[in-house]
Amino acid sequence: MIEVQNLTKNYGPFQALKDISFSVEKGQIVGFLGPNGAGKTTTMRILTCFMPASSGQVTVAGYDVFKESRDVRKRIGYLPENVPLYPEMTVTKYLTYMAKIRSVPRSHRQKRLDVAMEACGLTERRHQIIGQLSRGFRQRVGLAQALIHEPDVLILDEPTSGLDPRQIVEIRELIKSLGKKRTILFSTHILPEASMTCERLIIISRGKITGDVQLEDGCAVSNGQAQGTAPTLTLSLEIAGAPADDILAALRDIPDVIRVEQIAVSAADTTTCYLHYTRTTDIRAEVAETIVKSGWRLLEMHTLEISLEELFLSLTV
Repeated sequence: MIEVQNLTKNYGPFQALKDISFSVEKGQIVGFLGPNGAGKTTTMRILTCFMPASSGQVTVAGYDVFKESRDVRKRIGYLPENVPLYPEMTVTKYLTYMAKIRSVPRSHRQKRLDVAMEACGLTERRHQIIGQLSRGFRQRVGLAQALIHEPDVLILDEPTSGLDPRQIVEIRELIKSLGKKRTILFSTHILPEASMTCERLIIISRGKITGDVQLEDGCAVSNGQAQGTAPTLTLSLEIAGAPADDILAALRDIPDVIRVEQIAVSAADTTTCYLHYTRTTDIRAEVAETIVKSGWRLLEMHTLEISLEELFLSLTV
């Protein structure tokens, strides 16, 4: 749904984006994570046709951002960091105005207003003046304007910035519900927020993509640390019945194994090690078979969860 290849953006001598590449599949909720000044907002402004790139290629829903920007904008809903609201308007008037700008046909506008307000929890606030709403509800209005034209892709720049804890939870649940029907890419520098909302994190630091992390239940289970490399998983193994060198050598010979780290060897001739392998296949059965065929005993095997905090720090130095 989103394809970015070799994207670069220069501001005079300063290079904000340095030849970055990534993709987002249809139906994914992906966090674009990085410290302040990493290049998140610049990337999103390019994806939404807000600014040109210095070089590279970007397509959204099959349309070229630079050559077919009108077609791209029809298929994108964009929530910038500073929501473009008119505080003197009511919620209904503002969303009607945005529907006109988005070229929603007159015959469909009322239905689209009702659907967007229902999705964002604004139905009971439809006649309220925007300037009198709390920051959390103003953020909901911003999301509603991004949804008004039924886009395939939502791009959200720091959607929970400045909200209190209750409002953050509400917006998080709203994003997850919207992601059931749409592709969502949203930027943040708040790690817990991303881990509770996303199934995948793309990490950017100093204008470069430094990680592509798969999440399961909010925990990192794999990471492709360099552009163009496959994500990796780690198995924690406890094996008895042979010298550590023999065990490590046999494990290294298994296809897709990247490296094996010896962690400890007990007095009972038991070796504990970490086995890192590419996520292209599930090799657990092959690992177990190798150990059993060698006449050793497999005492323990489990997938090692990666600490998100440690991973983020290591990828944004």
